[in-house]
Amino acid sequence: MKNPTLVSSALAAALSLGLVAQAQAADAAKEKCYGIAKAGQNDCASANGSHSCAGQAKTDKDANEWKYVAKGTCEKEGGSTKPAAKK
Repeated sequence: MKNPTLVSSALAAALSLGLVAQAQAADAAKEKCYGIAKAGQNDCASANGSHSCAGQAKTDKDANEWKYVAKGTCEKEGGSTKPAAKK
């Protein structure tokens, strides 16, 4: 007799592998775009180290703050794929 917990665990593991592959493919189609995030709407840590979390941008369009955008669209939105030069 099969153990239902073991079967459930195996099924969950197989499904999660598919979700990971989909997430990786989606990330490959995106790029970081600096200088377009509005205050409080950045996707992660700032390039200059002023904070380490999403949603902590203090000003609109800070050149050290970034958001993920579809690959190839950053410059069209007025941003840059590289952070501001360090001083």
